Parts: sequence; structure tokens; C-alpha cells
Amino acid sequence: MELTRDWVTVRASIALTFAVAILSILAGLAQIGGVGVAGPLTPYVPDVVRQTVGFTGTITGFSMLGSGFALKNGYRVGWYSTAVLLPLTALQGLMQASVLSFPLVALSVLSMPALVYNRGRFDRTFSPSPTQLAAGAALVTAISYGTVGTYALRDQFNGVETIVDAFYFTVVTASTVGYGDVTPETGAAADIAQLFVLSSLVMNVAAFAVALGVLLTPAIEAQLSKALGKMTDKQIDLLDDHVLVLGYGDLTEPILEELNERDGVMFAVVTSDEAASRRLDDRGVPVLTADPSDVEPLEHAHIEEARAVVVATEDDARDALSILTARQLNPDVRIVAAATQRENVNKLRRAGADQVISPSTLGGHILIDCAFGADSEDATTDLLGDAIDDAENLDDAAE
Repeated sequence: MELTRDWVTVRASIALTFAVAILSILAGLAQIGGVGVAGPLTPYVPDVVRQTVGFTGTITGFSMLGSGFALKNGYRVGWYSTAVLLPLTALQGLMQASVLSFPLVALSVLSMPALVYNRGRFDRTFSPSPTQLAAGAALVTAISYGTVGTYALRDQFNGVETIVDAFYFTVVTASTVGYGDVTPETGAAADIAQLFVLSSLVMNVAAFAVALGVLLTPAIEAQLSKALGKMTDKQIDLLDDHVLVLGYGDLTEPILEELNERDGVMFAVVTSDEAASRRLDDRGVPVLTADPSDVEPLEHAHIEEARAVVVATEDDARDALSILTARQLNPDVRIVAAATQRENVNKLRRAGADQVISPSTLGGHILIDCAFGADSEDATTDLLGDAIDDAENLDDAAE
């Protein structure tokens, strides 16, 4: 892939975000632990403010890590969250008034122009599933129930005086840690508090379990998809106006290299070769492990929205089946195929390919032309003739 200026600045913006996140965590922990070196602003910032900002700075740092991963995946929500958190980390660094926090301030300020410059590069939308929304709503409701109920019954609890105490008790109870520093009173007068704690425990543990399951399941599925060489649902959802490469063989690599060099062209490979799928996935090539002549995988790969289909393996019979299926699912898509045996060129055309090329025949003609002094590029142009013009016209129309 060519190193363009936009490519470099996008990577720099993501790297700066992760750097700010790590510095924010380290500076916050140093402030909380009292190991920060006093800076010139220390006399002007109360100790309680510095300690509080150290705590919030650590939380902000972990939030920045989440924003960094969102940026890495191109999500717009990651850009917005980073745009909000960067000024916050800079302000918290100033309020910590520590020599260790000054690099955090400088790096936060340095990251802002790069983030603004690359705003248009993070354009993926995040659409949470109904299950994720339900899990989030259940978690918020359960914590709110525990916090408000504990505060309302604070007279029946030992150690609950403020809403923060109630929130602390709810989270500790939901996590099943149970430090024991806050407990409901005993006796007949505290029966309501004890029953409330039991109900809050059941609700919050269930909500936390559901939320963790919803969050971890996509990550596990993504790792399994990577291990098996399969595209994730997110990758498939992004496919639009793309090129589908059906099958995998010796001719596939030059095709993929050519597609990689074309900016803005999305493509995906559908092949039943699991070993090839794993190799392609390791290189970052979108791949779906399935039979390219089956209807379901082609529908899954959004063939109805594809701009072109390329079929180029070493098995003309399988290629013909793939062409027939592709033509059935999308009668208007342009299908280009390579025939291993030149006697199969007409057969692949009858199967539904718009254009069929025999690499062996083409190579033989070019070699002979070059042997008699022709330039390889001129020989290719003369041999293909109108086919090259048609392909260039197709590219111009697509652009």
C-alpha cells in the first residue's frame, strides 16, 4: 500500500491518542500514589483538587484507550469521544500541577490538530444491536435501582450518608466483592433494607453477567473468524460497490495486488480453501471461507451490490458454476473470468461471463511478439484491442 500523506497522518493521530491515554493513566496513578513531582502550579491548586483530578485522570485515560481502538477501526464515534477527551486530559494535566503531567498536557495539545485534520477519515458509523442496547439499559437500570434505593433507605444502613456512598455500595455489591464496610442494620426494623439488598444483588449480578456476555461475544466471534479465515459481520456490512473474487489459485495473487493498488476499491475473496483463507486473513485481505458456487455465501458477500466479479482459479468447471451462480444472483454485474484451458473460453462465456481471457494463449502471443522486437506493453495493447478500452471505460464510469 502506498504511503500517502493522509495515511501517515491518520496513523499518527491514532498513535497519539494511545500515547495520551497511557500518559493520562500513568500521571493519574502517580498523583493518587503521591509520587508526583511538584510543579510551578502546585501552590495554586489545592491538594484535594490534585488528588481528585488524579483519580479522574486515570479514568479518562482508560476511556481514551477505548476511543483509540474506535479510531483504529475508523468509527466516527471514536473521533467525537477523542475530541471531547483530549481537552479534558490537557485540563486535568494542568490541574494535577505535577512535572510528570506536563508531557500529558503537551501531547494532548499536539494531538488536537492531527485529529481535526483527519476528521473525514473516520466515517464508519456504529449501530449497536438491540441486544447491546437492552444490555446497556438493564445495567443502567439495575445500578440506578441499587443506588437510589440504598440512599432512600440510608437510615437503615451503616456507613451510607451520601449518594456517593450509595453508589459505592451498589457497585461493590454487584461485583460480589462485598468488602463489608457498608451493611444493612439487623433486627426487625431493618427487614426492608435486607430484602432490598437481596433484590439489588440479584438484579445487578444478572445485569453485569448479561452485559459482559454481550460485550465479549463479538470479540470471541471475531477471534474465531480470524482463526478460520472468515470475514466478521462488521466487515461484510461494509461491502458496497465492491469487487468479488471467486475462488483462489495462482492467478489470484496478481489480481489482489492490482486491487490493493487501486485507492477506494473494496474487494473480498470467496474461497473454499481454508489454508488460503487463513493466509489471506493474516495479510488483512477480506475473505469468506465458503464454496463460491453456492448461493448463500455470495448473497452473504452482498453480490447484489458488487460492481464486478472476477473468477480466476485453475478449475474451469468450478469457475463455470461460480459464474452461473453469480449471474443468477445479479444479472447486471460485470463478470470477468480467466480460462485455464483455451477450449473452455466459449464455455465460460456461455455460462454468463462478460469477458473471458486465456492467460496461456495471451502469454504465448505476447512472448512471440516480443521475440520479434515488439514492446511488451504494445504487444498487450494490440492483442487485447477493444477489451482494454472497454475496461478503461468501465473504470472511468465507476469513478
